[in-house]
Amino acid sequence: MDSQFAKEKLAAAKQNYGREIRVFETTTSSQTSNEPTSNEEPDEFFEFTAEDYYRILATKKEDKFFKTKKIREAEEAARRSRITKAMIRVRFPDNHTLEATFHPSETVQSLIDLLMKVLAQPDLPFYIFTTPPKKQIKDMSQDFYSLGFTPGAIVYFSYDQPKVDGDVATSGPFLKEDVMSLKGLELVPEQVKPEVDQATTTGSVAATAPAPVQERKPAADKKMVKPKWLKM
Repeated sequence: MDSQFAKEKLAAAKQNYGREIRVFETTTSSQTSNEPTSNEEPDEFFEFTAEDYYRILATKKEDKFFKTKKIREAEEAARRSRITKAMIRVRFPDNHTLEATFHPSETVQSLIDLLMKVLAQPDLPFYIFTTPPKKQIKDMSQDFYSLGFTPGAIVYFSYDQPKVDGDVATSGPFLKEDVMSLKGLELVPEQVKPEVDQATTTGSVAATAPAPVQERKPAADKKMVKPKWLKM
């Protein structure tokens, strides 16, 4: 797909909805960051050894006796300042995912406000939750950093009503048509060719070019003059 077309569509969506959004379809075979992977560690990996105990105990003592509250708060503020984005993905029952970018200091309410704009049926009650285990997010005043949703997180969407086969709560569509039209659009970074300074190039070529070899002309034949003292 034309990268310019994708760029214009995504830019229009950002202007319309107030932030960068993307839509893509999640296959059932793909795994999320909240799902267990097939590369599981052996049981020995999770055993709590005496060495682990004393290391944790020493760390706690160090934090207690050598770090004041002010220092701990400064360290936490420094960690927080390094994170500038929270990439939130909202997964819908039809395996479509809405991705939006927030600032870590923004609250869950900002995500709810965005969903109200992009949903095909915003008048129906809904809620979002995390899993596993399933936990509904109810406190809308919490910010994404405090929730541990940085640098990114996956939340799940559900209508807050009984599910009936064939009903919109089960089958969808969940997102507006113009939002669904963003499906699969990607911003392809343009390859910027380095600008070459003509003067620098000319100078470097001149510097690297071998100096011309001056051709030596043979010395002109001198006319033989007979010395005065020579007698023939």
